Amino acid sequence: MTTGSLKIHSENLLPIIKKWLYSDRDIFVRELVSNACDAIQKVKILREREGYACSDDEFRIDLKIDKDSKTITFTDTGIGMDSQEVEKYISQLAFSGAEDFIKKYENKDEAESIIGHFGLGFYSAFMVADRVDIETLSYKEGAEPVSWTSDGSTEYQIDKGSREARGTQITLHINAENEEFLDEARLKEILKRYSLYLPTPIYLNDNKVNDVEPLWLKAPSDCSDEDYLKFYRHLNPMEPDPLFWIHLNVDYPFHLKGILYFPKMKKTYETQKNSIKLFCNRVFVTDQCQDLIPEFLTMLQGCIDSPDIPLNVSRSSLQMDRTVKQLASHISKKVSDRLNALYQSDREKFISCWEDVELIAKLGIVQDEKFYDRIKGCLVWKNLKDEWTTIEEYVERNTEIKEKIFYLTEEQLDSPFTQLYEDKGIEVLVSRCPIDSHVMGFLEGKLAPNRFMRIDGELNDALLDPSKENTVLDSDGKTEAGKLSQLIKEELNLEHVEVEAKSLASDALPAFLVIDENARRMREYMRISQMDASMMGPSQHKFVVNTNHSLISSIDAVKKKDSKLAKEIICQVYDLARLNQRELDTKDLKEFSNRMTQILQQLAEQVTV
Repeated sequence: MTTGSLKIHSENLLPIIKKWLYSDRDIFVRELVSNACDAIQKVKILREREGYACSDDEFRIDLKIDKDSKTITFTDTGIGMDSQEVEKYISQLAFSGAEDFIKKYENKDEAESIIGHFGLGFYSAFMVADRVDIETLSYKEGAEPVSWTSDGSTEYQIDKGSREARGTQITLHINAENEEFLDEARLKEILKRYSLYLPTPIYLNDNKVNDVEPLWLKAPSDCSDEDYLKFYRHLNPMEPDPLFWIHLNVDYPFHLKGILYFPKMKKTYETQKNSIKLFCNRVFVTDQCQDLIPEFLTMLQGCIDSPDIPLNVSRSSLQMDRTVKQLASHISKKVSDRLNALYQSDREKFISCWEDVELIAKLGIVQDEKFYDRIKGCLVWKNLKDEWTTIEEYVERNTEIKEKIFYLTEEQLDSPFTQLYEDKGIEVLVSRCPIDSHVMGFLEGKLAPNRFMRIDGELNDALLDPSKENTVLDSDGKTEAGKLSQLIKEELNLEHVEVEAKSLASDALPAFLVIDENARRMREYMRISQMDASMMGPSQHKFVVNTNHSLISSIDAVKKKDSKLAKEIICQVYDLARLNQRELDTKDLKEFSNRMTQILQQLAEQVTV
């Protein structure tokens, strides 16, 4: 058996770094500025640990653009390097000076202030530059300045430098393909995207770029409501003020800080995949946080910062591991805690926010059972009297209707059918959320044997008035209601429609449809999922006509005089019921309108004869 070691050649590795390691070319700005910030943080640590003499006024990072020479210069007043360190940290790929420094000064808080870890960020400069020059001077007493230059090949030159002050200057000679980065506005945009919250002042052509405090790093007790609102307006300048917010401040079992805002919501099932920004030690990483933020919370806005989040080598995206899953679970718990706290402490404010929050909460219910267990006590619904209630309170109040929880959708609010329930004193909840059918299906598993039923999902006995029903049998053994339902069934001639003639408690409603709850939920699911609901075919339903209504009771007499008119009236009453209950297809509207015109014309002719 033969053993050996893998051989990695820089002439093969460097082109990969230059072309494939980083997804966006503008990353070079983030990396070089972050390295400069690290160099300054190291000086601060030396001041605290070893008494190194320096003042805060010295610390700054400068970027200068020279369009004539086509260069961008990055200058810092950080720790600098001597010739040995340049050889070690610049001339050797993936040898991180940050890692070495952290090992020497092992302290958790200090380690977290250092951004870089992989030792590859410097080489991102060669994505946009034909040549890179370094001038550096170490903080060490008696150190000599060092000059280093390379054209991105495996060759470099190192010599005595000319720098006189502690720190490092890196000059990029921008190639022809990347001259866009010589534009000051473009560079400023990149700095604000990636480095806006770094603790060291950053200047672009002598104009300060980073002047916004990262509010998430402050203790919640030190932040006022106005502070939170001001920071939200900075993050989302075109949005209305948020409803409320959550300040995350976790030190165990991982470090996590951030602020999540609950925005005013649209009543549509629409997640925003880039509304939460992820930072690592103040440096922007990504706004694609789907793995870190549970899907139902991607509609929130704000920022999260954690040094413990595992990133890929280019520090541009998350790597899934146990820590990420723990963070996601913790964020979910913090959201549920905030909702519960608001419900308990200020129910009036909670109710005022609920229509904006409920889509988030209900998505959480159907996606995360633990989230449901935590917020089930504050899951509220409005009834037809504009009163807010939980399902548990509804069930306790309405024992006489046994296992049913009656509800209607927002589109049914103006339906004459609701009056039947109100007259009988039956409490009806209002469903306004587009995913309520999913939520109800989930809740039925938790609340069994209680079941949600739309007000037109069954023919409830409480809606009938048996005292008005004619139960006398004719010579064929049929009641008047039986004969009427048979007549209407024959005239409609629709296989998927069952007809019943009943004596309703109200004389105002001529007819309505009883539509199977499960079939309707399936159609709603298909609509939300953008599937073609017509694939289900016509849904089976029951057409209930009210024998107490004069129009219905007169149909038999009309048929004896004018069978065609009777048929048209029956079809029109059926389509009116469909229209009232939002079940009339748009393709049937033309026929409905033409039939109505014909009926009115016949009535007009009879009056004028």
